Amino acid sequence: MRAPFIRLRHSAGQAFVSVNCAAIPSSLIASELFGHEKGAFTGALQRRQGRFELAHSGTIFLDEIGELPAETQIALLRVLQDRQFERVGGSRVISTDVRVIAATNRDLTAAIASGAFRADLFYRLNVFPIQVPPLRNRKEDIPMLLEYFVKRYAEKARKQISKIDKNTLKLCQSYHWPGNIRELQNIIERSVILCTGDTFRIDEAWLSSQDAPRLESSGPLTQTLQKYERQLIETALAESNGKVAGPNGAAAKLGIPRSTLDLRIRQLKIKKHTIR
Repeated sequence: MRAPFIRLRHSAGQAFVSVNCAAIPSSLIASELFGHEKGAFTGALQRRQGRFELAHSGTIFLDEIGELPAETQIALLRVLQDRQFERVGGSRVISTDVRVIAATNRDLTAAIASGAFRADLFYRLNVFPIQVPPLRNRKEDIPMLLEYFVKRYAEKARKQISKIDKNTLKLCQSYHWPGNIRELQNIIERSVILCTGDTFRIDEAWLSSQDAPRLESSGPLTQTLQKYERQLIETALAESNGKVAGPNGAAAKLGIPRSTLDLRIRQLKIKKHTIR
């Protein structure tokens, strides 16, 4: 469950800057947020503005804020309290006026108890909390999400998918989605790749597991899917005389990007040059 914490400073902003705190090494997160001066550390060849400077008079979204290291939490607390910060390696105080939106998947109450997250920072952020319920409790959102992700991945795979099978819609609404949105997203992407017509369908066997670990350990199902995918790829390669790219290549016949097909050929260890 994702829990956003919103600290509003004004009603309208110009810029929207997003930062995934979990994706940036802890040694670089301070520089990313607050910028650095030339020579502040090895590799700092010039002055750089941080995300808070770029978001001035606008909004900054701090995703996975529960992953911030302790020293960066202190600097962030100062920004929220005083609206001021300094670049890494600098001494000049920089003022900022920014709307802060934060989100996390972590249990911050437990993180505070263990000392991993500062209680004072939590209360500074927790001005207008929004608890997002799991997907299984938002059945009414599933049709909209299905349409969005099907369109997104169909465009990415260069496929024309205009309809969603009614049984697939019922199946998705009855499934409990232990992996929430990420699981739904991955299932849809897989189904789009294997879709051969204009109607989107999901194989019911993919959703038959009651929890994520058993889904991962379903060896026979995985083997069946890989066998089916191998057959599709080998058939397309045979029809294109072993050619992957081009208007008459296997990638075009399958309706997927060449890079995706090359990756699956390597993963499935298909010897495309022997297929004619």
